Amino acid sequence: MSWIQKLYDTYETCKGLELGGAAVLLPVSHAFQQAHIEVTLDASGKFESALVIGKVETAIPATEASAGRVGIRPPPHPLCDKVQYCAGDYASCGGAKPAFFAEYQTLLSDWCQSPYSHAKARAVLAYIQKSRLVADLIQERVLHVGADGKLLTRWPENSGTAPEIFKVLTAKAGDRDQGDALVRWQVREPGNARSEVWLDQSLQEAWAKFDASTKVLKGLCIVTGEAGSSLAESHPKRLRHAGDGAKIISANDSSGFTFRGRFTDDTGLQASGVGYQVTQKAHNALRWLIQRQSYRNGDQVVVSWAVGGNSIPDPFASTLSLLQDDMPDDTSGIVQLDGDAGQAFALRLKQRLRGYNAQLGATEGIVVMGLDSATPGRMAITFYRELTGSEFLERIEQWHNDHAWHQFFGKDRRFVGTPAPHDIAEAAYGRRLDDKLKKAVVERLLPSIVDGQQVPRDLVNSVVRRACNRTGLEYWEWEKALGIACGLFRGFNKGKGYQMGLETDRHSRDYLYGHLLAVAERIESMAIYVGGEGRDTAAAKLMQRFADRPASTWRTIELALAPAKSRLRAKRGGAMHGLDKLHDDIVAMFQGNDFMDDSKLSGEFLLGYHCQRRELMPGKQAESEKPTDSTNAQ
Repeated sequence: MSWIQKLYDTYETCKGLELGGAAVLLPVSHAFQQAHIEVTLDASGKFESALVIGKVETAIPATEASAGRVGIRPPPHPLCDKVQYCAGDYASCGGAKPAFFAEYQTLLSDWCQSPYSHAKARAVLAYIQKSRLVADLIQERVLHVGADGKLLTRWPENSGTAPEIFKVLTAKAGDRDQGDALVRWQVREPGNARSEVWLDQSLQEAWAKFDASTKVLKGLCIVTGEAGSSLAESHPKRLRHAGDGAKIISANDSSGFTFRGRFTDDTGLQASGVGYQVTQKAHNALRWLIQRQSYRNGDQVVVSWAVGGNSIPDPFASTLSLLQDDMPDDTSGIVQLDGDAGQAFALRLKQRLRGYNAQLGATEGIVVMGLDSATPGRMAITFYRELTGSEFLERIEQWHNDHAWHQFFGKDRRFVGTPAPHDIAEAAYGRRLDDKLKKAVVERLLPSIVDGQQVPRDLVNSVVRRACNRTGLEYWEWEKALGIACGLFRGFNKGKGYQMGLETDRHSRDYLYGHLLAVAERIESMAIYVGGEGRDTAAAKLMQRFADRPASTWRTIELALAPAKSRLRAKRGGAMHGLDKLHDDIVAMFQGNDFMDDSKLSGEFLLGYHCQRRELMPGKQAESEKPTDSTNAQ
């Protein structure tokens, strides 16, 4: 269970250093809950005001049992809780749900009578003992009652706009029980500017000490190795979001053949005992990391972090996102690297990662962790790797270098580099792929990014097939799929040393056929432009067939070029002469019977096609030669 040790160390390192970000590390013995009502008291517990605050995520004190409460008698939180817990007059005011005021009052009283009592907690206790919370909230028009004086469960249709409280509560069978509203407290004390109980660090520490004093289960913590530690009986949930009920560590199944004769109880402590503070801090650190720097796809989460708290590059980011901080302000997301794009890109990437390396150092621990759940209550660690800082940065650099290509993600998003995994999934299976398939692709790409393994062959083939099916895609979608297919094929066959520029000395059959297709497309697209037409070229229409049967399809394409060549010879003789010469030179490069071989082409032909296409239609061509139709636009 090294993952829990790494998360515990991360919490110890980063607590108090969150730098005011939106996500904060939760204190021990606390839980996040959505608060709906804010009540303000004075230091003696006298009611001052109340208001509806919507749905605000709030860190509140919680017991081990209340943090994961379920069942017909859920245990109370000690301070901030729902109206049905905090209000002694909830039942008398017609509350439709069971009232748990007695349990709430007992827990809060125990805390206030302990050596770890706090003045604000005592003020709340003094107020709730008056048993008039609902009456005060009704008077402040926060809660609402009907003509019979009972709390409403739905707003009458002919009574105008529903009050705010009915908008923030979740409806169950059309009803909204106002007892579900969670109350958080403000206590105004003379000389103390911090009235919010959920932000008072001294109150948080006081509750944590009291909660620790109530632990009776002692034993060996397998994480710290300390004997006599207070052990956790249950472990936190709500890791990925507020409604997440899945747990990584859970042992509450006491029936059937669960234990198979190995253990005598369902606590899980006979298998492994984890200290209460350790599991709290580890899970709080994981929750914090997920909120601020994770990749999410439904229930699937992949999070990477440095145990020392330093910034690291996101392994799921595209090269465009990775280099974004380093771009000039006027690029608008366009990274155009002409000439030796491979070398220029590699130098830029290396420079960017050098900045991370200076912060991390060679030996700092990096963890990459994947989480997913098959059921609402159980979560699994689907991927886990521990690396040093130098290893991690080396793998990230390798991933972005090996699979780099000229990418076209839209008019304002052109760059040289590697796409993000979710873009690869869409390129392989289309934009409408379901979450399950996207999860599978992401999981299969993780070893390629983090471990330096090859991208799965079937995934490369899927992307190549879609890039060949040009007529089945919109222009921008095909351009995106083409760049991704070239990058993945290049990375999969990195031993062949494919370059991002045109290789005139590469005479393989597939690469040369890609050259020919680009030349044919250029000839016809120029003729279409000169003639003022707006249609697709034969090369574009027959690209899929050409990939499957190149020799026989080339005859069809060449015959279709005859009218285009005649038009260009008449109106652009110089350009046509150059293209004719290029065509002849390419055909002459074929060796043996390669030109007559009609077997299926590999993804290598896309590399030859894309490079030759870029060579023939550079980005800075003359305005008069820019194609008018979207099919041929660059």
